[in-house]
Amino acid sequence: MNPVINGPDTSLRLTFMPEIEHQKTELPKKQVVLPLLKSIEIAIKSIKVRFFRSLITTMSLILAISFYSYIKINSNVAKEVFLSGDKPAIQKLLHLGYEPSDKSDSNHSNPKERWILFLSLLVCVVGIVNTQLMAVTERFREIGTMKCLGALDRFILKLFLIEAAFQGILGAGIGAISGAMMAITATFFRLGSHAFMFINLPDIALTLATAIALGCFLSILGVLYPALVAAKMQPVQAMRGKD
Repeated sequence: MNPVINGPDTSLRLTFMPEIEHQKTELPKKQVVLPLLKSIEIAIKSIKVRFFRSLITTMSLILAISFYSYIKINSNVAKEVFLSGDKPAIQKLLHLGYEPSDKSDSNHSNPKERWILFLSLLVCVVGIVNTQLMAVTERFREIGTMKCLGALDRFILKLFLIEAAFQGILGAGIGAISGAMMAITATFFRLGSHAFMFINLPDIALTLATAIALGCFLSILGVLYPALVAAKMQPVQAMRGKD
């Protein structure tokens, strides 16, 4: 007599085995997903904890954007002076190194100032990159813990970018306003009491907005590479990075 191979136990096992295997393959992975407001709260707390390091990054941004705002507002004033035809004021600007150009050209800053401006912005970005790379080294444990809890690469990247955006808005805002105040003060010293007629408020407002946007861009650009390094870090490597 042939043995029975389709008994109740065997058929039951064969029936439910594919379903069990299917469930095993479709188990969801645990991932850390936080709303934007919670991510912003974590980023603000991180800035407070590392206040002095954040202050160094912000100060480099303040100085660069302040110089940018100063140069641009001086250029706007120079444009208004050349367009006004005021000979005494034009002579003063020519003596300071400003060059008259076509009326459609709004760039009346002298070449030396433009070159120094470019270098200051470049140094600012390099300084931010260096500071943020050091910050990543200090945050090995924090990054490793979040990774072990299931944080995705984009979650780590988002935290760094939010911190950079806050530092950019704060630093660029302070820098833009301080640069504008210095430029207006310098205009009064150069051109005297009738300097009001050469100050164009819409141009100054546009310069301030551009300076703040530029500061945010530089801050995010400077933190992008360190943030990618932190996001791609393996949890085990991060947890033992400070040992």
